[in-house]
Amino acid sequence: MANFLSKLLSLGSDKELKEYERITAQVNELEPKYQAMSDDELHAVTAGFRERYAAGETLDQLLPDAFAAVREASVRTTGLRHFDVQIIGGIALHRGTIAEMKTGEGKTLVSTLAGYLNAIPGKGVHIVTVNDYLAKRDSEWMGQIYRFLGMSVGLIQNGMRLPLKKPAYEADVTYGTNSEFGFDYLRDNMVTRASMRVQRGHHYAIVDEADSILIDEARTPLIISGAGSKSAATYKDFARAVRGLIPEVDFEMDEAKHTIATTDEGLEKVERALGIDDIYGDVSGQLVNHLQQALKAEYMFHRDQQYVVVDGEVKIVDEFTGRIMEGRRYSEGLHQAIEAKEGVIVREENQTLATITLQNYFLMYDKLAGMTGTAMTEDAEFREVYHIPVQVIPPNKPVIRQDHDDLVYRTIESKFKAVADDVVERHAKGQPCLVGTVSIENSEKLSRILDKRGIKHNVLNAKYHEREAQIVAQAGREGAVTIATNMAGRGTDILLGGNPEELAEEAVLELDFGVERDVVRRILAAGDPARLKASELAKQGIEIEPETLASIAEEHASALARAKERCEVEKRHVIDAGGLCVIGTERHESRRIDNQLRGRSGRQGDPGETQFYLSLEDDLMRLFGGDRMDKISAMMQRYDMPDDMPIQAKMVTKAVESAQRKIEEINFAMRKNVLDYDNVMNTQRQVIYEERNKILDGKDLMEHIDEVTYDTVQREVSEFCPEGSKQADWDVRGLERWLQELTGRKDVPGVEEGQGEGDVAETVKEFVDGCFAEKAERIGAEPMHMLSAQVMLRVIDTRWMSYLQEMDYLKTGIGLRGFGQRDPLVEYKTEAYAAFAELVNTMYEDFLRTILRLEIVVRPAAPAPAEEEPSELRGAQYSGPAEVDGDQGARRAPAAVAKPGAVGAPPQGNALGASKPRTYRKADDPDPYVGVGRNDPCPCGSGKKFKNCHGRNR
Repeated sequence: MANFLSKLLSLGSDKELKEYERITAQVNELEPKYQAMSDDELHAVTAGFRERYAAGETLDQLLPDAFAAVREASVRTTGLRHFDVQIIGGIALHRGTIAEMKTGEGKTLVSTLAGYLNAIPGKGVHIVTVNDYLAKRDSEWMGQIYRFLGMSVGLIQNGMRLPLKKPAYEADVTYGTNSEFGFDYLRDNMVTRASMRVQRGHHYAIVDEADSILIDEARTPLIISGAGSKSAATYKDFARAVRGLIPEVDFEMDEAKHTIATTDEGLEKVERALGIDDIYGDVSGQLVNHLQQALKAEYMFHRDQQYVVVDGEVKIVDEFTGRIMEGRRYSEGLHQAIEAKEGVIVREENQTLATITLQNYFLMYDKLAGMTGTAMTEDAEFREVYHIPVQVIPPNKPVIRQDHDDLVYRTIESKFKAVADDVVERHAKGQPCLVGTVSIENSEKLSRILDKRGIKHNVLNAKYHEREAQIVAQAGREGAVTIATNMAGRGTDILLGGNPEELAEEAVLELDFGVERDVVRRILAAGDPARLKASELAKQGIEIEPETLASIAEEHASALARAKERCEVEKRHVIDAGGLCVIGTERHESRRIDNQLRGRSGRQGDPGETQFYLSLEDDLMRLFGGDRMDKISAMMQRYDMPDDMPIQAKMVTKAVESAQRKIEEINFAMRKNVLDYDNVMNTQRQVIYEERNKILDGKDLMEHIDEVTYDTVQREVSEFCPEGSKQADWDVRGLERWLQELTGRKDVPGVEEGQGEGDVAETVKEFVDGCFAEKAERIGAEPMHMLSAQVMLRVIDTRWMSYLQEMDYLKTGIGLRGFGQRDPLVEYKTEAYAAFAELVNTMYEDFLRTILRLEIVVRPAAPAPAEEEPSELRGAQYSGPAEVDGDQGARRAPAAVAKPGAVGAPPQGNALGASKPRTYRKADDPDPYVGVGRNDPCPCGSGKKFKNCHGRNR
């Protein structure tokens, strides 16, 4: 049905292509005009385009001129001229579609067209890539074009310091990864000073490898988390208890649906091992969760498949690329369960501080576009979730690659033997082979077989993106054999005969020019050294003497000439041998991933071959093949077919495609489920973040204090003294206790005889107003304004974190309500809305309680330590239910590690604009060191940090 819908919706794409071709003709007509311009004239066109835009011209009207200018700038800086089909791709990106372009069609260059055009308004363009290496490479390589035209280029990298991120986002075009853009958005909504925000809105984004980012990675939400409870012993106990359980006797597992559960016999065994009477008797549900995660870790997650253990640390392997996902951790205690299973240090659990799905993050952009080699199979999902269609862009040259029918063997062993035989045969005649596997385990298995056969080869272990790209770039050399896990190395072109630019760079980097190797690498990345000037490089932060630059340029030109000659000879040999042969050792669960692998061969009209080897024991066939696989296996055994004899049958191909469609549907449902649950929270998140930003941007809370007080008092008085009831039935003592707790004072007014609910509310409000006015007068207007903003931010963050934690717990067990014939999603929505309403209703009450109970205490002046990213209001002390740990470090899970930073903690040093550093503590607390941050100067005046002085033993 989805495929039919995609075809129906794509019927108008030919009409759009004709329009794009007409616009491309206009761009071609303008080419002589821009070719005739000098470098200075071409540099000045951006200012002219911006003037025309400001005067009312639309980007569509500017497009032909802008694209022609980019094309000419590219020729002068990179030596690359955009093909007509690349111009068409650029138009598709500008129109906000997913441009499907074959591998090798130059998608990276295509992005510069739409990127430049949409940067003209000056609101910023984000170019999103799959890893830090590609973001850096593209920002340097394609950045030459933008800079030549007078635009600035920024780069966002994991672990980058705050002072460097802000200018990167202020640039016209910013390169970075999807997770880094998303995490920066979340972090921007956790800061306590407007100056610490780095992003400046979401105007336009181009997503490279869009299917990988918007589809594959969208199954996992982005989460920033802080340290939570420690329960390492519990995880270890459960890991021991589930070890040795017997499948189908002690537990039942459905690998296809990723579910596992103990039988009654198995549950008794586990409870005996733990010494627990009834695991399901735990009302918190924590023990049940421990059991579930321990079972998954032991029987569904396997080392060197879903994860690896490196230096005593469990690291997740990306199932789609085979790369190690640094810093990411499984959620809901699964990662800790795997650590306990592997016997490594079990890290503490995490509490969610902020979260968003990739879908909802990218939906914030005013305009979204993407490009990839394989998208049409997911057209329905792109339309339904992101509201953007897929536009297929014709290749520059026809594809002449030969795709052979799958070869199916009975066993995995016979399949791998056949793969090795094929590689040996092709290697002998000089044909390069790229072998794709689905796991690190299979890569190593095939590598061992080839080692025994004496075949020299490279294995992409995906630990280092840069090295990975270099290996892939040379995978087309004569006789080269490269084993890659899934699509490791995406974004790098495989040229037949090898990549002369890469070879020349490697040769130059081996030479000694008297400067650091990284400086030489950055110079080579900035373009042809012969065209560069030392003064221009200095603007990019690259310091080099003109003589040294000339020496590098001379050596590079010589190395490049030798490399081109060598690669040209090898290219002729490789073409004679049949071009690049891509060998798949297993079908992936998604047809799109298979197509990505096939697409590495046959670029730009090159010859090539692809061949997939399957076995009836492969996971895909075993789990989803159904009765057809059993019939095929029985047939092979009935006719005594030897294990090393393959079969090629339409029945097998249909079974494989049917299995893949099933999994694609399951995966789409999983992604949709993640999005459905996040959508419940999305509006609430926007409300909270909007309120935070208003406060950061200077919203005066003092103007609203009267209505805040009125609402708070009205709600509480109506609860203790309900209207319509007798005064004798009122909870007068409860109201007094609440008022004492709110204000921190004992002299609260009582309820007089004959007062109605309205009179009581008026009396209470007058008392609270008086307390607040007294506090404001004592502190001063300006400090009170700043204090109110910081306290409100702290309250919002604390309540929001508690709410997220509550939602995490709710989500964990909500599925069980399906057994009661209730829709879990509807139940989740109902409870989430009720919890959020409570959050909003009590938020300002917490604000009043905090600000009325805080007192400012002047501490001795001391030199303030230099701090790049000062945390706000560090050291505040408050006795109330909304306390948070000011030193709590933020960490990202399950997606990469963020810098430690205080969340909603009080201001460092001179936060209120006073002449001396101040801190906050309870007025009745005699301890002068209460509230001093561990890294603050010690109040005794010693000049040492508090943790190294009076705080040493505290």
